[in-house]
Amino acid sequence: MMIRLFRRQLPRNRRGPLKTMFVITSMPVGGAETLLVNMIDRFDRNRIVPEVCCLKEPGPLGEAIRDRVEVHSHLLASKFDPRTLPRLISLFRRQKIDAVVTVGAGDKMFWGRLAAWFAGVPVIASALHSTGWPDGVGRLNRLLTPITSAFIGVAASHADYLRNQEGFPDAKVFAIRNGVDVQRFSPDPDAALAVREELQIPGDAPLGIIVAALRPEKNHAMYVDVARRVSQQIPGSHWLIVGDGPERPAIEAACSEAGVSDRVHLLGTRHDTPRLLAASNLFLLCSHNEASPVSILEALACQTPVLSTNVGSVKESVRQGETGFLVPPGDAAAMAQHAVELLQTPRLAERLGEAGRELVVGTGSLEAMVDGYESLIQEQYDAQVHSPRSIWPQWEPLAGLGSRRARG
Repeated sequence: MMIRLFRRQLPRNRRGPLKTMFVITSMPVGGAETLLVNMIDRFDRNRIVPEVCCLKEPGPLGEAIRDRVEVHSHLLASKFDPRTLPRLISLFRRQKIDAVVTVGAGDKMFWGRLAAWFAGVPVIASALHSTGWPDGVGRLNRLLTPITSAFIGVAASHADYLRNQEGFPDAKVFAIRNGVDVQRFSPDPDAALAVREELQIPGDAPLGIIVAALRPEKNHAMYVDVARRVSQQIPGSHWLIVGDGPERPAIEAACSEAGVSDRVHLLGTRHDTPRLLAASNLFLLCSHNEASPVSILEALACQTPVLSTNVGSVKESVRQGETGFLVPPGDAAAMAQHAVELLQTPRLAERLGEAGRELVVGTGSLEAMVDGYESLIQEQYDAQVHSPRSIWPQWEPLAGLGSRRARG
């Protein structure tokens, strides 16, 4: 018989900073993962003390932050590993966690919230970073809506999607815009020549770039097709792919088939992304689905104009003809046409880049995003201190799992 334990909740003035566990599958170099690292580094430790739980391996970013935050890993052996639940419950209780925030949908959203409920964690939230697969919310995850304090969208239109398409209660949906460090991601005139010298390509070569984990939904095949099309009109152009993942062999094969292996450079995981973005003439994103990709904000902050598929909330950052251009998903021909136009019209590219940085500085700062998370977690905690029983409903799907409640 599983017993639901309730920890006595102290007001914040007696509890102190809230211990917050971010639950994620792993931490390769990707948008959501980079965003999490940026937040962790900026949290005010007098408000939030963050920890990270990687259900699988930590990944490169998880290893990189171990020196400044507790990282727990290898709690999920397989997709249907039933031992995941007791492991997570034990972890949350042992660490005295005040808030659990799951990052993305799928296993981490399900196991993280369910374990938090059984562990008596006061605040249970889910941050979603795209629309549709892989962040589509399945039936099992929908069953956990009653025990969830907050669903976090990464832009205003993404929050609308969570309400209108995913059907989450309006009162539980919050929008916290993605943000980037506009000091770290900024124009760097010296980067252009240095990056080309490092890659052994001509100093005046037009350069495109994509920064995205090598996963199917990022549609790198379209990026390779765009590179092929543009290279037919601008033979000296080169193309960077930053990131790693399971699609690397398929991307390498696509480059070979398209005849662009000599000009498409797969750089893998990099820790100098600001320099690479600032050195590039164009940033491309070809995803099948997104919400508000942080990589786009990083590119715009570096004054690099963006070409992207018109998915999710991208249009809030990539404003047609103002900070970049949008094309229908899968339309490589249209993206290539815009790429040629920008590469052949430097003044237009410069104007779009300047407008992009101005937009990000005004609306997408990292400080605003961090404050949004800190405030939401604190507000949800305070609400539950004042109404402790209302947030732990007799949730019917779990009613048979335990018949006693204990307060500790």
